[in-house]
This record gives sequence, C-alpha cells and structure tokens, in this order.
Amino acid sequence: MEQGKGLVVIVEDEAHIADLQRMYLGREGFGVHVESDGLAGLAAVRRLRPVAVVLDLGLPGLDGMEFCRRLREGGDWTPILMVTARDEEADRVIGLELGADDYLTKPFSPRELVARVKTVLRRAAGPPGEPVLTLGALALDPSRRSVHLDGRPVDLTTTEFNLLAYLMRHSGQVFSRAQLQAQVWGYADYRDGRVVDVYVSQLRAKLADASPIRTVRGVGYSAGPS
Repeated sequence: MEQGKGLVVIVEDEAHIADLQRMYLGREGFGVHVESDGLAGLAAVRRLRPVAVVLDLGLPGLDGMEFCRRLREGGDWTPILMVTARDEEADRVIGLELGADDYLTKPFSPRELVARVKTVLRRAAGPPGEPVLTLGALALDPSRRSVHLDGRPVDLTTTEFNLLAYLMRHSGQVFSRAQLQAQVWGYADYRDGRVVDVYVSQLRAKLADASPIRTVRGVGYSAGPS
C-alpha cells in the first residue's frame, strides 16, 4: 500500500534482506512492494510507477544489469539504488553506466539504505522555483527536470541531471571529485572517485561539443561556456 512518502519497489531474492528493507523503509513512511526476480520486478515498476527502486544485482530471471538497461531504454528514469554483493569496481561502474543512480555493497546497514533512498529522492526533487540555467546552446530547467540542446530534449538519468545542474549552478567554480560526491550524491567515498568520472563521461557523450564540463587537471571538474 502506498504511503505518504511514496512507493518504493524492492527487487531482492533474499527474503530476510527484503524483509529488513521493507521494515526500515516502512518505518520512514514509504510504501513498499517487493518482488524476488528481475522480470516480475521490472513489470512491477512499469505498473506501479514508484518513486524509487532498490535493485539487487544478482537476481534470478533477469539480473540487475539487464533490468536497469531495459528500464532506461524504455524511457523510465525512476531513481535506482543498486545493491551488489561484490565490492568490485567493474560491477559498480557498469551499473552506473546503465543508469543506476547510486549503489550499496552488501552487507550494509538498513539505516544507510534508508538514508541513501532519501538522498536520491532529494536530489531528484531539486530546489523549488529555480530559474532555467543556460550555457551556450544548453538549457536546463530544474523545475521541469528537463535539458534541451538547441531546443531538442536530451534524456538524462536522475544522477546525470543532478551532476550537470550542480555544475551549471556553480559555473566557473572548480570542484574535486570528493566535493562533487558530497554535494551531488550526499556522501563522499574517497576510495571511489571513478563514480564521478563515469557520469562526466556519460554527460559528455550525450552533449558532445555542447558539454560545458571542463576537466581541471589535478583538481577535478568545472562548468563554463565552450
């Protein structure tokens, strides 16, 4: 049953983990729907249109990577918190490249899971009443969460949008990877600055020559006119 903070779909094949996630998210006012395999989970997300998805990577039927790919290819940008049992950079990077917005490595605290879900949702909401941001041919509308390049819409994931918006709001300022993780993701994992690099690379691929993101060697990234 959907509650005040919206519905979260959990796709997790380990029942005891799913039960913990359901309990802690429910305590925070979220409605929760649980599926134990990827195909059923994908159908549930398309049917129920939740505010967020907690997605295990190793699932029967359809694994988390393929789940994420199919959802994004279908134009659904619901925030995804990916859960993996393997602390391997390759898994995390591939998941992020396929459109996941954040990740957790098992074992993790249920309280951290709730905090990460809240952070992803705050990032997706953005500040109210903010004006359209422009840099060259690029226009970003925070209230509509839309990006246009020369008047044509550009499809971005939740985190791609949030990173681009943050850099455009602070045009000309230079940020380290840790600073961007803290401000955009809501935490900083100093061991894994590659996460920021992945999203910058994806934005550059989608925006091509219109990308306002500049690399400042030895420091991090900045946004400014071409």
